[in-house]
Amino acid sequence: MALVLALVDDLFFQAKMMETARHVGVELKTVVSGDALVEAAARTQPALVIVDLNARHGPLEAIEQLRAAGVATPLVAFLSHVQVELAERARAAGCRDVMPRSKFTQNLATILAQAKS
Repeated sequence: MALVLALVDDLFFQAKMMETARHVGVELKTVVSGDALVEAAARTQPALVIVDLNARHGPLEAIEQLRAAGVATPLVAFLSHVQVELAERARAAGCRDVMPRSKFTQNLATILAQAKS
């Protein structure tokens, strides 16, 4: 089963993501800090990494650390639609896709299913 690793510190959103992952048939592991994301990515080699750029503990720094360490895993990040500068910083740090939270939520099943291919 494909593993998706996600940095999301919103418990309600974590539950929504877990339910969608179960429905799609992928394993989802969530962490609540950038440091935990970097550590878990090194241990587990996920098929996809998802980052909530509004998480409280180092989401952008985690993306930078993953890319600096040579981790080539696809990264998808989401944030508030008004945070244009943060979106650009995430792209520059190496995110494959950066999208508004509303679009991410709407396409969550499709995004998670990408980990299986």
